[in-house]
Amino acid sequence: MSQLDDEMAVMTTQIKFLHSSDLQIGMTRWFLSDEAQARFDDDRIRAIEKMGEVARAQQCEFIVLAGDVFEQNSLEQRTSGRALEALRSLKMPVFLLPGNHDPLTADSLFYRAEAIEGVTVLADNTIHELRPGVEIVGAPLLNKTAATDLVAQMLDTLEPTTAIRIAVGHGQAEARTTDHRADLIDLGNVEDKLRDGTIDYLALGDTHSAQPVGTSGKMWFSGAPETTDFHDLDPEKTGGEVNSGKVLVVEVSKGEVAVEEVEIGKWTFHALSREISSSADAEEFLETLRAYPDKSRTVIKYGLQGTISLEINRQLEEGLASLEDVFASLKPRERTTDLVLEPGAEEIDQMALSGYAAEVALELVDAVSQNPGSEVDRDALNLLFRLSRES
Repeated sequence: MSQLDDEMAVMTTQIKFLHSSDLQIGMTRWFLSDEAQARFDDDRIRAIEKMGEVARAQQCEFIVLAGDVFEQNSLEQRTSGRALEALRSLKMPVFLLPGNHDPLTADSLFYRAEAIEGVTVLADNTIHELRPGVEIVGAPLLNKTAATDLVAQMLDTLEPTTAIRIAVGHGQAEARTTDHRADLIDLGNVEDKLRDGTIDYLALGDTHSAQPVGTSGKMWFSGAPETTDFHDLDPEKTGGEVNSGKVLVVEVSKGEVAVEEVEIGKWTFHALSREISSSADAEEFLETLRAYPDKSRTVIKYGLQGTISLEINRQLEEGLASLEDVFASLKPRERTTDLVLEPGAEEIDQMALSGYAAEVALELVDAVSQNPGSEVDRDALNLLFRLSRES
């Protein structure tokens, strides 16, 4: 057998492709300024270009986007036009699956996308042959919500095959509440179809963190290629987007799957929590913020707890004020913030107030101690403290 024949034999027995989903191009985040939102929008579109770079470097034969390519079907012409141009620039086969954010309804952007050379919309359960021995089939959403397990419905139309077959779906596999949901993907059913050779890999979208599901290692959520929500760094808490900003490079032979996570995301969304009781605690928190490398693409929400003096409060306020305009977003997390302002006797003495001003200061100190959550009293006391220091 010649070297060419050997290479052809390998090609027919294995396939390598890039799996991603949930770009949600056009997504807006309320906590971003107009300037940061524009950068966020641009990076989500540029993620498509980055996918192409990874796919070519890894010698992938095609790209699969498993749903929610667009935030919705109704987008500004400028946004949708740039996204479609990014798809056109890939110049390699791309398979798009309609998801719950961009279902295949009459106004779907996928009708424009399928006019692009190389782009195939998985509009129904039709089996598409990429080349002899390699197939792909999808379970698209035709409405924003599904009334049944669309993956199971797709699998019911298929028989075991000697070909390598990639299936593509979009939706949740586990209930997030105790409510029964008819559209949940039946993982046991999928595992059965993986074992009998009906499919060899299920490419999933909807969950924004890259992760395998089931027990076989042949079903994966790709996660969003750019972060969309917060990763809570409090070790006592779980959940959130803990593994976003990735794409998956998947290599499949009949019955065998290898998955590699490749990082392409630029954005960081972190939720921080700190106990503050000293100047050193405040400085450690501020140093943590200063250490973030790309603040223009970093979103932080923070919760601070503890009892602090006027001086520590000033330290925090001035430090945070110097960073607020540098980050894409830096905001307190009201639900987890509980800072009690407790001026020390020395701080009150240092204010060197007399007459009515001294009476007001004492009233404010008493009001803050009685009602630590009163922002008006706390801000007034802080202002009085700063003015006395300046004078």
